[in-house]
Amino acid sequence: MTPEIPGTSYPVERTTLDNGLRVVFAPERSAPVVSVSVLYDVGIRSEPPGRSGFAHLFEHLMFQGSANLEKLAHFRYVQGSGGTFNGSTHLDYTDYYETLPAGGLERALFLESDRMRGPTLTEANLRNQVDVVKEEIRVNVLNRPYGGFPFLTLPPVIFDTFPNAHDGYGSFGDLEAATVADAAEFFETYYAAGNAVLTLAGDFDPDHAIRLVEQHFGDVPARPAPARPSFAEPDLAAEARAEYEDRLAPLPAVAAAWRVPDPLRDFAGYLPYVVLAEVLTDGDASRLVSRLVLRDRSVTSIGGYIGFLGEPFGVRDPTVLLLRAHLPPGGSVDPVLATIDEELQRLATDGITEAELRRVQARMATHLLRDADGVLGRGLSMAVLELQRGDPAMINDLPRLLGAVTPDQVVAAAATLRPERRASQSVLPGAAQSSPDAIAAAAGAA
Repeated sequence: MTPEIPGTSYPVERTTLDNGLRVVFAPERSAPVVSVSVLYDVGIRSEPPGRSGFAHLFEHLMFQGSANLEKLAHFRYVQGSGGTFNGSTHLDYTDYYETLPAGGLERALFLESDRMRGPTLTEANLRNQVDVVKEEIRVNVLNRPYGGFPFLTLPPVIFDTFPNAHDGYGSFGDLEAATVADAAEFFETYYAAGNAVLTLAGDFDPDHAIRLVEQHFGDVPARPAPARPSFAEPDLAAEARAEYEDRLAPLPAVAAAWRVPDPLRDFAGYLPYVVLAEVLTDGDASRLVSRLVLRDRSVTSIGGYIGFLGEPFGVRDPTVLLLRAHLPPGGSVDPVLATIDEELQRLATDGITEAELRRVQARMATHLLRDADGVLGRGLSMAVLELQRGDPAMINDLPRLLGAVTPDQVVAAAATLRPERRASQSVLPGAAQSSPDAIAAAAGAA
């Protein structure tokens, strides 16, 4: 009998303050380190038309001073305590976090509560951060080979609605049109205590931590969470394909995506697709790596994951199983897609052995356990699970739940990934980049 993949047993406590703020406590006192994170239930999909990139822009504004702190004070207080900090914008939430020596817990709570009361929204701060975000777009998208591929470029191929299809980094026109009044409205709407989760993970006494949380967050004004709009849209009725030329790309590439079940409302139906993505692309023994990279040599690399940002347990519906491949000089996209279809059909017809599935599940469980081992990763994972599922303790069950997926479930999932449900996008190398000299230079750099 194959042994069951075990779960973990991290302690989890929860409470909700009178102002609606949900709080998760995850004490673990083996090392004198603590992580504090605040997640707001607003992400790229919440941006209205004409405000593309605003969720990310607002994340920047949250670091520009707050009710009692001048600009850059947040940086100084965390780093002066020996800590680190950051924030990030996702499709369905925005997070802010600090990791400090355990003695810095109250400092982190003060910093986060102060900007939850209100960031410093001024014309100077807004214009400065618009320029910063525009420079990020230049560096990460416009002036980088394969910039934005496929997380920005494939969504409008598979989706039609603005929330799901628009450019979450933002257009320069939308960013430049943003006003301080827009920022204030965004804060009032989405950065409410009732729309947030505060998570503490690491070395602290729970009773003392609860008192500190009440002290610093208890008087944050109560505002309810806004109504969340529906992001639903129908699945593709026919194959969708697109291509574009990237003047900086030295070689062709292709990405393909299929819709998968609702991660929240149909978790049992969703999990086999999470496993399937790894069966197809995780390691040299995986189906597509062994066929496309090692045998056919029709691609130089291929990867697969769930969601455009690769976070299977941090995304709402609709989302996708995505494959991304880079091709060698002279490579052709059509044979690659045909081989992917062939391998999916073979998996759906011939099945998967218990040994192959167990190997993949063991690797996946290892990654989950490693990511949750540090207080920051554990705290952020619990915060997302609380925000989207109301169940932060689910972090303990995820390895076991992945290990419980059966061969028949993976086979059934593979059978749904048909060409008529697929969206694909090809990247064509720019003429200057596809010359023999450019290809040789790219190979040498790699």
